[in-house]
Amino acid sequence: MLAPLLLAVALLIPSPNPLQPAARFQARVESIDLVQAATMIPTTYRVGCPVHLRDLRLLTVQFWGFDGRVRSGQIIVHRHVANDIVGVFRKLHEARFPMRRIVLEDHYAGVRNASTLANNTSGFECRPVTGGTRWSRHSYGLAIDINPLQNPYVYEDGRITDPRAAQYLDRTQSKPGMILDGDVVVEAFAAIGWRWGGDFVQTPDYQHFDLDPARLPRP
Repeated sequence: MLAPLLLAVALLIPSPNPLQPAARFQARVESIDLVQAATMIPTTYRVGCPVHLRDLRLLTVQFWGFDGRVRSGQIIVHRHVANDIVGVFRKLHEARFPMRRIVLEDHYAGVRNASTLANNTSGFECRPVTGGTRWSRHSYGLAIDINPLQNPYVYEDGRITDPRAAQYLDRTQSKPGMILDGDVVVEAFAAIGWRWGGDFVQTPDYQHFDLDPARLPRP
C-alpha cells in the first residue's frame, strides 16, 4: 500500500529543476523526498534493505560527456559520504573525464543489467552482490559503478555482461572513459578511502568503487 500512496503524492509535487550546464562544476545534495521515494519503491528500494531512505542522499552533479559537452546527472549515495562523492565528481569534472550518462537506477525499473548495457554510471541499488546472496555495497549507498562499457566486470570464467566491452579488456590501452591504475578516477576515490574493483584478483570489476559499511559512524 505504501508505493501507490507515495506515487499519488509524487504526481502532485513538481520535480526539482536540473542544474544548468556550465563549464564550472556545480552540484546539489538533497534528502530523499516523497517524489523520489515513489520512484524507488519497489524497484531499487524495498522492505529489508540494509539502509533507511532517510540515510540516503540524492546528488545532482555535472560531468563531461563523450561529446565534449557538460551534462547534468543524478546519483544516490549514503548521507555520510555525500560530500566526499561530490568532491570526487568535482575532480573528474576538472579533469574532463568523460561519462556516458549518470541516471538513477530506478529509471531502469530494476531490470537486471539494463543500467550496465546503457553504459550508465550508477550508485545506490538495493540488491545482492553479483553471483551471491549477501548485500552488495550498492545496497548501502556505498558503491559507484562508472562507465561499465569501458570498464567491465569480468567473471571468473572470463565472461562479460556486454559483448561490446570486449574491446576494453586489454587494460594496457588507454581510451576515453577507461579507468586505469593510478589515474584521476582511482586517485580521487582513494583520497576518500574507497577501494577500486580493478584490484580484485579473481573477478576484476574495473567500473566499481566502494567503501566498507563497517566504516560508517555508529548511530
